[in-house]
Amino acid sequence: MADQLLDQVRELAEGQIDFEGQKLAELLATAVLATVGAISFIVGFFLQDIKLSLYIGLGGTAFSLLLIVPPWPFFNRHPVKWLPLAGTETKSQGILVDGKVVG
Repeated sequence: MADQLLDQVRELAEGQIDFEGQKLAELLATAVLATVGAISFIVGFFLQDIKLSLYIGLGGTAFSLLLIVPPWPFFNRHPVKWLPLAGTETKSQGILVDGKVVG
């Protein structure tokens, strides 16, 4: 029971995301930070309050940190299927190239 719980915690802390998840994380970070920066500037300009502008910017940065840094499951929707290590499998399936099995 404890081993299963420890394995689940270890899997969550490992932080695996796929290539599409990396692309999504970069897009989210750029969009969130640009939006928060624009909102912060506009609010600070119209209210003439630099302190409020900085707080909005810091809050948006913290929000983007919480959104991007943890390995949320939606960042690993397209896991990569790696080939098995050479010599570890008794029966090699080979690689299919132009309809022919190679290897």
